[in-house]
Amino acid sequence: MLEKADLGVSYAAYRDAVRQAVDAGRTTGDHQTPALAEYTVLNQARMDRLDKTVRLDPDLREALEQVAAQTWLVLSEGWCGDAAQNLPVIAAMADSAPAIRLSVLGRDAHPDLMDRYLTQGSRSIPKLVAINEAGTELFTWGPRPGPAQRMILENKALPLEEQLPYPELARKLHTWYAQDRTATLQAEFIALLKP
Repeated sequence: MLEKADLGVSYAAYRDAVRQAVDAGRTTGDHQTPALAEYTVLNQARMDRLDKTVRLDPDLREALEQVAAQTWLVLSEGWCGDAAQNLPVIAAMADSAPAIRLSVLGRDAHPDLMDRYLTQGSRSIPKLVAINEAGTELFTWGPRPGPAQRMILENKALPLEEQLPYPELARKLHTWYAQDRTATLQAEFIALLKP
């Protein structure tokens, strides 16, 4: 697993790749459609905003200061709205903890790894896998905070004719993210990191 970390890039390099994709009218990864390119533009703005505004909870900072050396592998792509809402916070966590190395890998470029961490049979991202220096898995997180995941699963459980169309579901999901202001994500990581 540690060898996969060497194939990833830093958060800054990931952001550069997303910017380059936007400038070229594309997205990251293998799947290229006009819709995914549009999502990538939105997601760049989301990440820009979060990079400037995220503030880590003091309890989270304390937990991060106490972690043993570990690598956080994160599978992501520029078109993914959940990645745009969560990866900047994950990067801020890693930046505040010298013991954490963050390595971002493209979902499409690493299907073997992605398929080991499916969410209910789906290649949902972002997916974080934390491993120690020996390569042992410590925990996983993703693809989104619990309440947001429940929103998606509850919609999928409805009869097809009652499900929210994707644009409406995405609006509802991103409204939740805006109202939550990363609090749930941070609380989930406090729980994951505390001994």
